[in-house]
Amino acid sequence: MKSSSLLFGVMSGTSLDGIDVVLVDMCDNKINIIDFQHRPYSAEIHSKILTLHSPGFNELEESIFLSKSHAKITANCINSILKKQNINPKKIQAIGYHGQTLRHNPDAEYSIQIGDSHLLSELTEITVVSDFRNRDLVAGGQGAPLVPAFHKEIFSSKYKNRGIINIGGISNITYLPIKGSILGFDCGPGNILMDHWIKENKNINFDDSGKWAKSGVIIDQLLEDFLKEEFFIKKPPKSTGRELFNLKWLKNLIKKSYAAEDIQRTLLELTAICIVDNLKNFCNSIDELYICGGGGENKFLLERLKVLSKINIQKTDSLNVPTQQVETIAFAWLAQKTINSDFNNTPSVTGARGLRVLGAIHIS
Repeated sequence: MKSSSLLFGVMSGTSLDGIDVVLVDMCDNKINIIDFQHRPYSAEIHSKILTLHSPGFNELEESIFLSKSHAKITANCINSILKKQNINPKKIQAIGYHGQTLRHNPDAEYSIQIGDSHLLSELTEITVVSDFRNRDLVAGGQGAPLVPAFHKEIFSSKYKNRGIINIGGISNITYLPIKGSILGFDCGPGNILMDHWIKENKNINFDDSGKWAKSGVIIDQLLEDFLKEEFFIKKPPKSTGRELFNLKWLKNLIKKSYAAEDIQRTLLELTAICIVDNLKNFCNSIDELYICGGGGENKFLLERLKVLSKINIQKTDSLNVPTQQVETIAFAWLAQKTINSDFNNTPSVTGARGLRVLGAIHIS
């Protein structure tokens, strides 16, 4: 394997907004971000991915075509960065390639991501590490979240109990105590339902800074109905996704008499309550809270989290890792661990029977 410390991380989250690619130099436990690019999905690809979250006609062939499209977009982005930075692909140790999750079912021990690793390696001439989740799943784990191991590496403190809130399509928490094992788990919907609802009503992709939500009022009965969902009372380890929290789930609970902006306000409160309840129930004595992911840019959501948690919340930028790049960098880090045959799962997070080396290696 190449001994270079240059790696790419590639992430496509449950928000379905596109593909994030980061180039980092990881040497001596230090991370230097060299470049970052985001490639949004076209409306056609977004629609096809959304369709494949549920069983349908000819889904196997459709998923293969989408896998190739995902790899081609990713390769184009990587090659663009290499050209811009004047770096030979042979200098890159590996690409950590999460792919785009279509279905995640830990109870049945499977997780499906699209993204053709073979094609990506062929188009970039770089070794690709992918399929991180399934090794953890067959070891009895949830296969997610995988990023808490990286959080521990770069965000832990010797003097403070820290919590890391990641809000993408789904929200999750990593608890980093001064002593003892770390915890990490999904809380519930992050941006996913708010994004669905504003798209349905205003044909825009997200609620900028939570302005539309702020214009509404909380519907108490609807919030109560939301919180009856069984997932919210589960104890860690736990993970979830679009399979549960989707537009169908939302429409089954809303009434025609509810104003659209009030539903959006209630959805934002649901996200905030789920996060704070999980912090209070499973994370003892938190001294500092940090936020990352797209939800960190929602100013009104951040306000509600601060009020409900009664803790000041800072962005991970204050720890020298950009809010929008944490997960993407994490997959570069996970890939490096795989290449070096180092354990990179966290049994205390996923519930796996023990330490495992996650990821399949596709050598260039």
